[in-house]
Amino acid sequence: MPRPRGRKRAAAVAEEEDAATRVRGKRVKASPRPETEAEYFPEKRNLEDLWLSAFPVGTEWENIDKIKEFNWNFENLEKALEEGGELYEKTVYLFGSTEPQLLVVNGESKIVLIPIVVAVDCPFPPSDKIGINSVQRENEEILPMKAMKMAWVPYVPLEDRYSHSIS
Repeated sequence: MPRPRGRKRAAAVAEEEDAATRVRGKRVKASPRPETEAEYFPEKRNLEDLWLSAFPVGTEWENIDKIKEFNWNFENLEKALEEGGELYEKTVYLFGSTEPQLLVVNGESKIVLIPIVVAVDCPFPPSDKIGINSVQRENEEILPMKAMKMAWVPYVPLEDRYSHSIS
């Protein structure tokens, strides 16, 4: 004589029988995924960040990041410094500044800092002195660039930055 089953075992057996007799619905095929287009990034130009490396002299510290709000294009300067350009293989010193302009951006008036890059074609470095003046100051102060933690430093193009092998 078979032994009576416990509640759990009896419930499990009943559930298995019930599932076997249950009718399955029609299987629905999943819609095919739309193929994602390959994402292409524009190739970086060799001197693309040149204008960013020229420190914007006279721009307040709190405004330095505002320069990068727009994607400024200095291809004319890049072309002049590349092979075949007017400044190619010449000793050129760059420094930057900004010109604040009140412009309408997305329907609202906004002060936009427009970057300016000055290229000095000269065989020897420009002065290492900086003049500090503002509306709040009574007199202009002239300091050596070192006092402001500044110096004339060489720019290394993108293609040459990581070309040194690690040994």
